[in-house]
Amino acid sequence: MAETPSCSCGQNEKKRIIFPCSGVANVGQITNLASIQLAEEGYGSPSCVALLATGAEVLVSGTKVADEVLVLDGCPLICAKKIADEKGVVVAQHIVVTELGIAKGPSKKYSSDDVEKVVSACWKGEGKTGDGAKGNKNGCGCGCNGTC
Repeated sequence: MAETPSCSCGQNEKKRIIFPCSGVANVGQITNLASIQLAEEGYGSPSCVALLATGAEVLVSGTKVADEVLVLDGCPLICAKKIADEKGVVVAQHIVVTELGIAKGPSKKYSSDDVEKVVSACWKGEGKTGDGAKGNKNGCGCGCNGTC
């Protein structure tokens, strides 16, 4: 797990929303398990991409006040990213599991190492898009505008 920059004002935690594709293939299942592990590690909060697809206003508006939105797609079809784009959600990080060297297959064909590979890629920022990252120049996300 990568270290986050420290902030002297004590408000270092970014508000991140994680949209896993949760598809039926192994790589979709991996996105769901990775989002749960990321939440347990304090990275962000998983949310339902199917609900986002419905245009639920509370969810769409919530993405606008989040510091970052992370989309986890299982395969090159990038269904979750397409849904986010369609709803006008700015995605700061997008990870595609198959691009991490994990082959798409049956739903139960994955290991804890596969999940950890995705989690690690998120913490390292391997899917940073250059869009949607909010916060100050120090990267602490506290809103202090670099004064801490």
